[in-house]
Amino acid sequence: MFYWVVKAILWPILRFVFRPWAEGVENVPKEGPAILAGNHLSFADHFFGAGFLPRKVISLGKAEYFTGRGLKGVVSRAFFSGVGTVPIDRSGGKASEAALRTGLRILRENQVLGIYPEGTRSPDGRLYKGKTGVARLALESRAPVIPWAMVNTFEMMPPGRPLPKFGIRPGVRYGKPLDFSRYYGMENDRLVLRAVTDEIMYALMELSGQEYVDKYAAAAKTETTRAARENS
Repeated sequence: MFYWVVKAILWPILRFVFRPWAEGVENVPKEGPAILAGNHLSFADHFFGAGFLPRKVISLGKAEYFTGRGLKGVVSRAFFSGVGTVPIDRSGGKASEAALRTGLRILRENQVLGIYPEGTRSPDGRLYKGKTGVARLALESRAPVIPWAMVNTFEMMPPGRPLPKFGIRPGVRYGKPLDFSRYYGMENDRLVLRAVTDEIMYALMELSGQEYVDKYAAAAKTETTRAARENS
């Protein structure tokens, strides 16, 4: 209920101020489980990506958003709960498996799960290698995967910028559902998981027009930070 209250208040404001646009909304199923697999350019992605849809989009967010103390912690928990974020531990190992189980539970409840295969926001606006968790979700749940490509949100609000730039129209393109039925029952095959993930990333590259980089975004961020330290 809180999600719809927040959306009813926030979405008209965002539409009036930023004039976002969308293509392919009809590709998202009106009922049943669905995975929205998107590129991740900005903190603003989920607001504009989910705003055009008549269904609630649940995303998996880091647990730190929900564990803060004091007034800031209360505001953070209320805000992320209101935009449909479910807390997960992203430390890897057993935590990754728990996150996968959470995603599967959401899909078993016939809900829409929004996921960013890159695992973190792009440091430079390019599209980075996807992690295979999205493939496991797709094959184990057998839910349709809809590519969810954000456009212009990096220019509007790149990582590290606290407030968005005005005058830039963000957009979202929802691609046609991807069919991975030929791989059902093969969710434990690492080569299959990589093939499914790469197909999703290729669809996102075509929809978004981004340059693709065959490395993980987290590794690219580490390299950039290290180079900046060495040059300082």
